[in-house]
Amino acid sequence: MNMLTNALQSQEADTRLHSRKPPFNLLRWFSLVSMAVIGTVAVALGSVSTRFVITESVQRDALLTSQFIQAIASAEVRHVSIPNVRTMGELLDPRKDKDFPDVDPMARANARGEFLDHIEHLPDVILANIYAPDRMVIWSTNPALMGTTIHTDDDLDQAFASKTPVSASYHDVDHSRMEQKFVTPPEYIFIENYIPLFDADGDKVTAMVEIYKEPKDLINRMERGLVLIWLATALGGGLIYLGLYWIVRRAAIQLAAQQQQLITNETFVALGEMSSAVAHSLRNPLATIRSSAELALEFDNGAAHKNINDIIGQVDRMSKWVRELLQSLRPLNDEAEPVNLVAALHDSLMAFEQQIAKSAVQVVFEPTQTPMVLSQHVQLTQILNSLLANALEAMERGGTLTVTLESTDSHGVSVLVRDTGKGMTEEHRDMAFRPFFTTKRGGLGVGLVLVKRIMERFGGAVSLDSREGEGTCVSLSFQRVN
Repeated sequence: MNMLTNALQSQEADTRLHSRKPPFNLLRWFSLVSMAVIGTVAVALGSVSTRFVITESVQRDALLTSQFIQAIASAEVRHVSIPNVRTMGELLDPRKDKDFPDVDPMARANARGEFLDHIEHLPDVILANIYAPDRMVIWSTNPALMGTTIHTDDDLDQAFASKTPVSASYHDVDHSRMEQKFVTPPEYIFIENYIPLFDADGDKVTAMVEIYKEPKDLINRMERGLVLIWLATALGGGLIYLGLYWIVRRAAIQLAAQQQQLITNETFVALGEMSSAVAHSLRNPLATIRSSAELALEFDNGAAHKNINDIIGQVDRMSKWVRELLQSLRPLNDEAEPVNLVAALHDSLMAFEQQIAKSAVQVVFEPTQTPMVLSQHVQLTQILNSLLANALEAMERGGTLTVTLESTDSHGVSVLVRDTGKGMTEEHRDMAFRPFFTTKRGGLGVGLVLVKRIMERFGGAVSLDSREGEGTCVSLSFQRVN
């Protein structure tokens, strides 16, 4: 039998060796890849949303500024007495005053002064320039720029060519651009607007107004909007990642459990085949040995009598091992049926009545309910007998055996079998449900394995709690029959 046990353990070790090949870690790869993908998408969405908010805000501010300046220009022209109602764009360049002899110079100067005063006092303006068509600065809030000609300014050229407002935003002052000479430098972001003013026919740009603004209120709103965008993006990405991670983690756990079950099934199949062969080879010799020993016992009343009884006892023990081994490895195909749990417990306790009395063990079993559970009567009796036998063997010099029924919920009920025996160490407790592990001398180590298989077969579960020197408690969880 030791050779059999060693062979079974060797087979199990071989199976574990094959299972140690590094498997594809689904959870780890999903964590890395999904984090990279979701992070990239979140950053891209945040960047696009940020760019959209900034662009739309700048364009909206530029549109309002353009409409406001053009409205001021029209209003100032209407407020002065100028023949032929010329446009403000024709009145801004002092070099052209002589081209309009019919216009009162004072009226022209007053109209121009009123318009420029409005431009200078616009909210948030940090610099304002007015260009003639030849790109010369004919007026500026920075006197140092007046009379300067700007030759290289793509935005200015685009505004003259397209005859439409052009806007741009900056974070830093471009010192290479001659017109960006601020009296008060901007603190953060500033906006540049080019607003064309036309002649009376509306075909020719007669002046270009350049406004540099630092709209602090708009900037504060943009900052708050950007913070909300990035918070929402980060929160959304995090929730998506956590949700997907939870789903994949559950899938990975189920896959790992199924893989472990497959390995266990392969182990049991191999062990079953080997055990059947060994049992078949052992049964006939054991039966012959026992028959011969019984025959010798009838004709011998001398000193060999005790040895013959020992032979019979050892043969019976080996036969029991073979039966337990075959029973633990055979497939469980019985269908679940309603079983009276209290009746099954009473039957098992009655079967151990003599052993309980002999061991001076006190039994505490006072059920307050008689639940029907899903199981199979023969196999339920088998696992209860196995647990009671273990409990009684752990209490060699008396003790208390407590059997308790507890309702877990409307669909479940648990049986707790608690003894006050010698208990188990933490190492033994962790290995209790492993096949062929036992702490009992002469044991095979398949009792708890069979209990676990039967319980799981009918949708239940088994757990064990033990403390060395304090005792052991085994919990069986059943599905209740409603």
